Amino acid sequence: MRRTLFRQIASLTLLMSLLLAVTACSNNVNFTETFETPGNWRTGSDSDVDGAVQDGVYDFLVKADDMVIWTTAAQDFGDAIYEVEATQVGGPDNNGYGMLFRVDDENDHFYLFEISGDGFVWIGRYRSGGDEEAEPLVGDWWFESNAVKQGPNQTNRLKVEAEGANMIFYVNDQEVGRVTDDAFKRGDIGLLVRALGEGDVHIQFDNFTVTPIQ
Repeated sequence: MRRTLFRQIASLTLLMSLLLAVTACSNNVNFTETFETPGNWRTGSDSDVDGAVQDGVYDFLVKADDMVIWTTAAQDFGDAIYEVEATQVGGPDNNGYGMLFRVDDENDHFYLFEISGDGFVWIGRYRSGGDEEAEPLVGDWWFESNAVKQGPNQTNRLKVEAEGANMIFYVNDQEVGRVTDDAFKRGDIGLLVRALGEGDVHIQFDNFTVTPIQ
């Protein structure tokens, strides 16, 4: 049951009509987000999605059946090691969730590192423009990996070492791909959840860290 990607994604940044726009802050020191307070993360709620910082996590629920939603932190990083913990707490295993990095909110482009509850990985980039396009950078779209802990109530740790054009991707300390790509140099970080034909995908994120590489 593999999956179409980024359907209508250009119009689906997290609840944009409800959210306060913030200016990204340049950050060349270690960054740790434990979600004890909302900070500058975008949050909001409507009939399709709930996104809230509560109880020490970013709690993300996509209620719609076929939707891709993300939120960003209003930060700015270049070369760095990016890590985040993600736990599926409810909903179908045929889903997608993970991190964004080197995000340009104004132009809607970023790198994306995503896993699914049924043990798949997607690594690629997205750029908007006249023709929105998602491009896999490892494999042909989604690929299966035994590094992913499957199903609900399993915490997976995603990690990216991004130095210049060279990027190495890990799930639970197991390498799942490496890429050389120089499309995007720096930008914000973000969290993404997608529903793929069945709604109520419920993911919680915690402990997003960024360690700059000098």
